[in-house]
Amino acid sequence: MTTWVLHADMDAFYASVEVREQPQLRGRPVVVGGTGNRGVVASASYEARSFGVRSAMPISQARRLCPQAVFVAPRFALYQRYSEGFHHIALSFTPAVEGIGMDEAFLDVTGAVGLFGPPAQIGASLRSRVADELGLSCCVGAGPSKLVAKLASEAAKPKASARGAVPGPGVVVVAEGEVLAFLWPLPIEALWGVGRASAERLRKLGVSTVGDLAALPAEALVGALGRSAGHTLHSLAWGRDDRPVVADREVKSIGHEETYPTDVADRGALDRRLVLMADQVAARVREGGLVARTVVLKLRYGDFTTLTRSHTFAHPQQTGPALWTAARALLDELPLKEGVRLLGVSVSGLLPAGEAPGQQLQLSLSEQAEVQGAPWPEASVAVDAVRARFGAGALRPATALSSRSSPERGAPTPGRGEPTGRQPPPR
Repeated sequence: MTTWVLHADMDAFYASVEVREQPQLRGRPVVVGGTGNRGVVASASYEARSFGVRSAMPISQARRLCPQAVFVAPRFALYQRYSEGFHHIALSFTPAVEGIGMDEAFLDVTGAVGLFGPPAQIGASLRSRVADELGLSCCVGAGPSKLVAKLASEAAKPKASARGAVPGPGVVVVAEGEVLAFLWPLPIEALWGVGRASAERLRKLGVSTVGDLAALPAEALVGALGRSAGHTLHSLAWGRDDRPVVADREVKSIGHEETYPTDVADRGALDRRLVLMADQVAARVREGGLVARTVVLKLRYGDFTTLTRSHTFAHPQQTGPALWTAARALLDELPLKEGVRLLGVSVSGLLPAGEAPGQQLQLSLSEQAEVQGAPWPEASVAVDAVRARFGAGALRPATALSSRSSPERGAPTPGRGEPTGRQPPPR
């Protein structure tokens, strides 16, 4: 049986959601990201891309390239709802769906072609449903492996122009016998694992395309890039990629971080932001039916020096006060120097709440003293119920109430592996 893998990728996801929610933005360059000069671009519409704006670019640079753009602060809860709708559609074709972030997924449709038709038809049906049910667009690549499917979806993408997106094919299918003809004309940067440094080394060997790479003996690549990278890239250049689509990937961590428009040296202001971040992370942990063994604090100074510190609980936790108490103790141990550019909280060592060995949702004695012995697990359940009915902003920790010394909130970034929420997808 021929293996068929699809890669579905939403087009300019965050920016497209904003245009979907605010139709007056249609046709205008839209940039989603931190609104201060310290922020970075999270997503850009094709109109903005035509001016050179790209994801991960500093917002200040994006403003210089496209001053007429509409700059929008990210709304991750909204994007999560659309993401759930996208993944729900993907799962209607096959249970073998491997989500890659909010806006893309691999699908193994090998066993689905008998029911839904050949890969081109499945891809077209998926795109049609995304358009009808979410009001968004996506592109689909199909091939015998993840590598080929991913590159095919990129070939299916629209192109940026001053008038907006110039439509691409939408669906590109690469059959097994066409793989090498498809791969070899591509630049070497198209392959996974080829970054700027490795591309420079390869060009010194006269390699600029995947075909050039395939023509080199594996030993030459090993000599230039090392044993692991050399053998891996040689295999990829010949279209060999046996990685399976792994459904229901295990959540590794959940986190939240903020970049501030000016460096913050006020410890009290940072502590108030820490309370809110710990509360948000804890809510996502509970929403995923999980508990966390370890909390990690991330701090970046104005000179971009970055520190991380962690604390492992005696018993797994899932409440905001528990995470905040541990994170605050970690923050207290670090100097603020000239000020903090970025602050973040994440948790790892995640386990299902009902299966955590030795799980005790109450805090330790020292931690109870810090939060005056309040019954936080029971209170958290009540808070979750209120937020589910009235929205995430209905309740906030009193400790986090802002004062004039609070830092201006930066661009938040949800951690990778964020568990799926329970809000229904938009219709």
